Amino acid sequence: MATRVRSYSKINLGLAIGPVRPDGFHGLTTLYQTLDLHDVVTVSAKRGGETRIALTTNHPFVPRDARNTAWRIVERSLAWLGLAAEVAIHIEKRLPVQGGMGAGSANAAAALLGLERELGVALPGVERLKLAGEIGSDVPLFLLGGAVLGLGRGEQVIPIPDLPRTWCVVAVPQIGVSTPAAFKAWDALVDGQTTESMGESATQERDIGHPASTTANTGILRSAQDDDINEGHRILTSLPQVDKLQQLSLAYSSLSAKTGDCKPGTSGIVRDSNPEKKQGLSGESQNYAPNDLAENTLLALVRTGIGNDFEEVVFPQYPSLRITKRQLMGSDSDSPAIYAALSGSGSALFGLYRSEADAKAAQQRVQSSGVQALLTETLPRAEYWERMFAE
Repeated sequence: MATRVRSYSKINLGLAIGPVRPDGFHGLTTLYQTLDLHDVVTVSAKRGGETRIALTTNHPFVPRDARNTAWRIVERSLAWLGLAAEVAIHIEKRLPVQGGMGAGSANAAAALLGLERELGVALPGVERLKLAGEIGSDVPLFLLGGAVLGLGRGEQVIPIPDLPRTWCVVAVPQIGVSTPAAFKAWDALVDGQTTESMGESATQERDIGHPASTTANTGILRSAQDDDINEGHRILTSLPQVDKLQQLSLAYSSLSAKTGDCKPGTSGIVRDSNPEKKQGLSGESQNYAPNDLAENTLLALVRTGIGNDFEEVVFPQYPSLRITKRQLMGSDSDSPAIYAALSGSGSALFGLYRSEADAKAAQQRVQSSGVQALLTETLPRAEYWERMFAE
């Protein structure tokens, strides 16, 4: 009997871009969060004399051969295990293709889990994560689930204590943002260069850690004459970027650190003394009530100044994405977001909300402008694994 696996999605709660490494990739610090939105991957496998893989899908734009991450991870896992098997994979797409939600990477992780259950064998833990990182930068996070700190080019994953289950709206504009072009535009911004067009090419696996040297079909961002690329932001990006990575990684890590003055049964999160609006790294105001800070880890995370560096180069090229973010934020409404941001290099954006009613109101604001908006919740690690296999 075949194994059905829920292939969950993700958002990047924050993302800081570091300098180019010797291997050509940018260093990153990011905080992944899995969501309840998912595809379904069905795997059937039986050992045989030679490996044969067949992949089917309900979506016309999903590759059905070795270009597909699910295919590649199954093929390489069998080779590592020294096994031959006949494997059939079916991917039922429910998530937007190229939506910036990690769907292709999640399909790979789901296919691996299905293969392991079908054959009753699995790679050792370290080798599994290493292989996953070679398939795609986002794949390892889906072997952990929940809130995950991503380092390196995003493939070095560290599980952190789960954030509370939170209502979320994901906006999926009909815009393709090229990840290589976004990195190139970021480099141009940091170098103070005048740039032109970022282009709209996109690949199936929007690998966040794409090498900086990639130039094919990317172009670069035109000169940004808007209020988000002002003198203050240029000062920010001209600072040593490695310091920003360290600052953000320490901020994430501090959420797990207790203090000596916290009472038993409390979170150890210190109440903020300033209840006014804060500004994240993106420069957008984030609204939250001061009384929530002692209770809600997510709000404490917002207080660290979490943001997404890609907004500085993607929003000027695609102004409609900034408008969508403001609709998600709803700062002037009765249902403001706790936090809203671009996810990864885009084009998906998300907002997090205190209640289902607030989330539905935000969904309506976004949909009123003709942009697809999906209502969901964040998925903590325990629930991620409890619901992974669709029996």
